[in-house]
Amino acid sequence: MTLDFLGTLQRTHMCGELRSSDAGTTVTLMGWVNRRRDHGNLIFLDVRDRTGITQIVLDKEASPEAHAKAEAARPEYVVAVTGKVRVRGQGLANPNMVTGDIEVVGNELLLLNEAKTPPFSPAEDAIANEEVRLKYRYLDLRRVEMQKNFAVRSRVAMAIRNFLVEQGFLEIETPFMTRSTPEGARDYLVPSRVHPGHFYALPQSPQIFKQILMISGFDKYFQIARCFRDEDLRADRQPEFTQIDLEMTFPRQETIFRVVEGFLQTAFKAAGIELGNQQFVQMTYDQAIARYGIDKPDMRLPAMVDLSAELTAELRETLKVDPTLPVLGFTIPRVGELSGTARKALVNEIRGSFGDCGLDFLDVSRLRTNEAFVPLAEAIAAKLTAEQIVFNGENFTTEDLAVVITPKPGTPAKWNHDPQWIWKRVGALRLELAKKYADKHGLFTQTGTAADFKFLWVTDFPMYEWNEEAKTWDAAHHPFTSPHEDDITSGRLVNDKGAVRALAYDIVLNGTELGSGSIRIHRQDVQAEIFRSLGMTDEEAKARFGFFLDALEYGTPPHGGIALGLDRIVMILAGASSLREVIAFPKTAKAIDLMVDAPTPVSEQQMRELSLRTVTRS
Repeated sequence: MTLDFLGTLQRTHMCGELRSSDAGTTVTLMGWVNRRRDHGNLIFLDVRDRTGITQIVLDKEASPEAHAKAEAARPEYVVAVTGKVRVRGQGLANPNMVTGDIEVVGNELLLLNEAKTPPFSPAEDAIANEEVRLKYRYLDLRRVEMQKNFAVRSRVAMAIRNFLVEQGFLEIETPFMTRSTPEGARDYLVPSRVHPGHFYALPQSPQIFKQILMISGFDKYFQIARCFRDEDLRADRQPEFTQIDLEMTFPRQETIFRVVEGFLQTAFKAAGIELGNQQFVQMTYDQAIARYGIDKPDMRLPAMVDLSAELTAELRETLKVDPTLPVLGFTIPRVGELSGTARKALVNEIRGSFGDCGLDFLDVSRLRTNEAFVPLAEAIAAKLTAEQIVFNGENFTTEDLAVVITPKPGTPAKWNHDPQWIWKRVGALRLELAKKYADKHGLFTQTGTAADFKFLWVTDFPMYEWNEEAKTWDAAHHPFTSPHEDDITSGRLVNDKGAVRALAYDIVLNGTELGSGSIRIHRQDVQAEIFRSLGMTDEEAKARFGFFLDALEYGTPPHGGIALGLDRIVMILAGASSLREVIAFPKTAKAIDLMVDAPTPVSEQQMRELSLRTVTRS
């Protein structure tokens, strides 16, 4: 087979652009053969580019040379075709294609390149083996679904960039090679050839640099920044990722909230979703734990309800319920009718999941069968029904699953270090049951409307978290997060770390944390005190952050900011199940790039130039 050269031929249209209004127009299309169907004198080629697919008809009698080349064409061959657009005959339109009303009658076909038989066809809607997809990523990215994902990503990134520029933000790049600083995960280190034994670190975030930009007087900074963290991977985590990073001087928390809400509205619009007057709810960390048992609540589900008032001391004793701990309940909507067998299995499953912390499941339906407990069952049902009405404006029905968790007397001591443990444990069960039941009945199915998306700001996080193993208070955030002013002036920062609140906030969407931010420390004395409170001596702080502490002494304005994961936002907008669906060249769960086979060993000469040698760990 002889391949053709493109020569001076130029493409006139993309494959997804043609419509019935183009009938009679002579066009030239270029792309890949998606499918080929040979009907003898007629050969049909579906030609694909990133905009879509157009059906090409090659008639042996009208264009014998083009027909002969079409006989040689195979899937994934690269072709150029010139022909005339015509409307398909009655009953022959394809409603599943945007170009399904037309076809192009080809009179010239160029075979620009051939292709081996691929390990999978980009024409397939779904490919089960993800490792094969990642190894042949260039084929996987040809798939229509993947092309759409990256078109969304491009539009969203551009919309956010334009919005922030219009709001007076300057886009400024910060270094990739910097010094290692603690950010909560391991750094990727880069050895220096000219300074043997010394290392740069790839940034986990631009945190210190963006704060220095505020000290430098730039007022409003943003960057769509690449970041790197050497940590274990999950579906929503990659070793290198992209975040929308911004910082402002003289802000209140609400100032930053309005900016973020504005660019999220713009980003969603760019993806074809109008949020309209979508409410971004606000609640404190303590409120989120008390109502949802988690600091990133999924607002598509009703909140938990405290049912303690419904159980008198006498009832608690009869039902063997701890007299000092709360009784919590919740509902999972749209579960459907459960058979007696299914309900019994669910009861056993719930009880089994609490085997380590002294909690039990109270079956409200069984309470109704005992005359002595009917009033209690009705009171519980009424309170759960009220929450359901608040949630979705509908009455609680028999298709909604009601769950009531009771603490047994004598809670295991290992849980006592966290006074919020019971709310967190019940909140985890709430999500577990939602995934098991609600997903099956479409509660989490995206319809492409504003109702699918429940945004939430969570504020006033604890400044410190207790390390039970080390018996110390550790920073719950990066050490540049400011405490509440009254926690500084009242002395709690030194004397009662467990009560100190951070001026930190998260933006949450449908139970996924999109980003975190805070008002920063702008005074050198407060920053030094925070380092000391984390067990860092002044000398250690100077050695690790001396340049930053010095900068704070030269007129640092109050400032704050936030960083949101662009990958996560696009993943949600694309309805994808993993970040790997919206990152062009992702890593596996073992941090391997299967396409380029990285990481790999390097030569002895490269190691010598970097003054490195490998040591096998025992």
